[in-house]
Amino acid sequence: GPQPSGADTIQKLCDRVASSTLLDDRRDAVRALKSLSKKYRLEVGIQAMEHLIHVLQTDRSDSEIIGYALDTLYNVISNDLEEEEQEENSAKQVDDLGSQFTEIFIKQQENVTLLLTLVEEFDFHVRWPGVKLLTSLLKQQGPQVQQIILVSPMGVSRLMDLLADSREVIRNDGVLLLQQLTKSNAAIQKIVAFENAFERLLDIITEEGNSDGGIVVEDCLLLLQNLLKNNNSNQNFFKEGSYIQRMKPWFEVGDDNCGWSAQKVTNLHLMLQLVRVLVSPTNPPGATSSCQKAMFHCGLLQQLCTILMATGVPADILTETINTVSEVIRGCQTNQDYFASVNAPSNPPRPAIVVLLMSMVNERQPFVLRCAVLYCFQCFLYKNQKGQGEIVSTLLPSTIDATGNSVSAGQLLCGGLFSTDSLSNWCAAVALAHALQENATLKEQLLRVQLATSIGNPPVSLLQQCTNILSQGSKVQTRVGLLMLLCTWLSNCSIAVTHFLHNPANVPFLTGQIAENLGEEEQLVQGLCALLLGISIYYNDNSLENYRKEKLKQLIEKRIGRENFIEKLGFISKHELYSRAAQKPQPSFSSPDHMMFDHEFTKLVKELEGVISKAIYKSSEEDKKEEEVKKTLEQHDNIVTHYKKVIREQDQELEELKQRINMLTCQNEQLQATVTQQVSQIQQHKDQYNLLKVQLGKDTQHHNSHSDTFQMNGIQTEEVSKLKEELEEWKNKHELLQGQLREKDSVIEKLNSSQLEMGTTEQSSQTSKSGGLEHNSELQKELEMLRSQIQLQSAEISKLQMENQKLQVMNATADPALGDSGATAATTSELEAQLEQEIKELKSEVKTLSEEKESLKQHLDSSSSTVAILQDEKSKLQREVAESKKEQDDLLVLLADQDQKISALKIKLKDLGVPVEDEDDIESGDQGDEDEDGDEEEQD
Repeated sequence: GPQPSGADTIQKLCDRVASSTLLDDRRDAVRALKSLSKKYRLEVGIQAMEHLIHVLQTDRSDSEIIGYALDTLYNVISNDLEEEEQEENSAKQVDDLGSQFTEIFIKQQENVTLLLTLVEEFDFHVRWPGVKLLTSLLKQQGPQVQQIILVSPMGVSRLMDLLADSREVIRNDGVLLLQQLTKSNAAIQKIVAFENAFERLLDIITEEGNSDGGIVVEDCLLLLQNLLKNNNSNQNFFKEGSYIQRMKPWFEVGDDNCGWSAQKVTNLHLMLQLVRVLVSPTNPPGATSSCQKAMFHCGLLQQLCTILMATGVPADILTETINTVSEVIRGCQTNQDYFASVNAPSNPPRPAIVVLLMSMVNERQPFVLRCAVLYCFQCFLYKNQKGQGEIVSTLLPSTIDATGNSVSAGQLLCGGLFSTDSLSNWCAAVALAHALQENATLKEQLLRVQLATSIGNPPVSLLQQCTNILSQGSKVQTRVGLLMLLCTWLSNCSIAVTHFLHNPANVPFLTGQIAENLGEEEQLVQGLCALLLGISIYYNDNSLENYRKEKLKQLIEKRIGRENFIEKLGFISKHELYSRAAQKPQPSFSSPDHMMFDHEFTKLVKELEGVISKAIYKSSEEDKKEEEVKKTLEQHDNIVTHYKKVIREQDQELEELKQRINMLTCQNEQLQATVTQQVSQIQQHKDQYNLLKVQLGKDTQHHNSHSDTFQMNGIQTEEVSKLKEELEEWKNKHELLQGQLREKDSVIEKLNSSQLEMGTTEQSSQTSKSGGLEHNSELQKELEMLRSQIQLQSAEISKLQMENQKLQVMNATADPALGDSGATAATTSELEAQLEQEIKELKSEVKTLSEEKESLKQHLDSSSSTVAILQDEKSKLQREVAESKKEQDDLLVLLADQDQKISALKIKLKDLGVPVEDEDDIESGDQGDEDEDGDEEEQD
């Protein structure tokens, strides 16, 4: 019969897969489909797909059939196999096939979820084809498959486990799968990063030998790039996780660098690009800055500079290293300073910057390398006024090295500026412009630079030499470079504008250039000439009579026409190369003749285009008005300043006057207070005198308490207060003595109780106790005496206090009537006499008190010694008691021993049949035993 067609065979196989009840049959059918799936991709795809998916769902227990099914689906969906064989024209159609089958497969989202579950199986026959199929689906329909994986529980996390598989082929294909999975999907990138991908990938790179590793290292680096590029959150996570320092060993190259493999070059390229991803000028400035600092601190920058200066490094690696160093130092002062200090290992050593600039102005060097050096120089100068100053200083007359031994950066730039190679001219001009960027001081200093042109001719200024070359009609590239340098130099620097206008040839040259109608090639130069002329107007300070703003504008109107001028000015930003340069700081040009615009210069154009257009259209009246307004404003400012000064002075005067008023008010208040006080004191004296008269009449024995209340001037007051203090002291001493007595009491009390306890011991202690008691009773009597004395004293003290209070009350209620001062003087002397008397009495009182204190002290001393003797005796007694107790314990032990012996003997005797006497039983002192023994005897 006729041979069955492929389609028929496939149909039969599909029927067997669908209907056969035997697993073996189904397995064979799937294996057969797999073998046909490459040749009959379309047919197998159309007819078998749903049957294969059904196998995946129902035959999970058999890894072999699952493996065949996955392989077959892979052959149908993947374009990888065809790519090698296909011809150009069929490529498109093949791509469509893969993506169409993918679309059919993922239409049911659960198919992808099922695949995720299969990839979790450890069985090699299931896991490996599962990984390949999933990768293929992602290649065909990335965004849709990513979305399905993202929403399936733990989808991304489950795939991360592939990196930990010990079977290298699965781990390596796992890396490829994750590359596809993370492609331009920030959400998945974040999850993968937080699932510890950085740690895992860096480990693999290290295990594989860093840049010497194989394609696996390349794949890991590509995945790292996916995770970090344009993903600020992951970049931050990478830096915070201290992974930057782990990049340092990647760049450890030896001295002999010849014969690198293509793979090593690729690996290093990707490693350098990863460093650049972290410090890209397009990242948020704060993030870039913190990565730059980390790269310096861990020694990564230093390592890169070593490669920069090493010999034998392949040119493309050297170029990329220069670009990388550029971005690691860009706008970071610490790193820029370090870079300035790097020396090339030449003899004598030269600064790295000088060595690099030599390559930049050397036309034999590769174009991309020269661009890289320019970028490096620009990054070194970016926001680095110190660095700018160092470069410009090498051009200034005072610092040029007379011996001519070492070449300086400045000399190299001047050489480049005036060489015959237009590329060197352009690079040197742009490099110099960057040394002046936003630095008015250096723009002025550069005006001092003089150049020796040829022997015998006077030197020419650098500014003059630039305009000379411009007018000589050199190459477009050279002129564009010089015009960019001049525009940068003159903008925001009126002195430079004046210098430029001072040369009578310059303005006619510019107007001539702008006025002509030239071909497209020249339009860019025309636009830049218009910009330079515009800057000469906008930043003109009118210090040159012939080139005042107004005159220059009239010239434009007459020679060019304002509309024409503005149109020419617009040529710059409309140029296609302009918009490309405006995109990013790195100078990258598809070919050397496209090297026209510098990135920083495009910013300047944007800034000035509008203001120059406005300035050109302003009439002389408007300009005059503006000048007048400026002057008026200045005058106004001066007037305001003057008044501010006047007001400030008046404020000061006011402040001083206020302080004086405050001072005088204070003094006045003090004086008033003093007067009031004196008046009231006089009144007090009167009242006190009257009171005293009454008081003396009533009772003389308590004078001491009166004196407390008198507020006299002079000596008496002092003495009274002294006496008060002494009284206080006595009170304190009294309390102290009472406290000591209480302590002695408690000691005696303790002794008593302990002796009472001892009373229960032996005879000997009895006798000593009675002696102690006699002693004790004597002490008690003495104590009673002391107590009563103290009570008397305290009664007296409280009496004194009462008097004192009474007096104070009387004093307070006394009538405050003012007598005349004469009478007061008379009574004061009487008062003084009375006070003297009272003081004497108080003193004697104090004396008697101190005598009493003395006797109290003696009593106390004797009682303390008695207590000491008692304590001594008590401790002796305690010792004796302890000894007698010990003896008693010993006796008891002996007795117990004897008891045991006796009862043992008794038992023996009983055993022998000897009757035992009752007295022995009684001695044992055990009632229970006695009864038992008694019973036993009766039985006997």
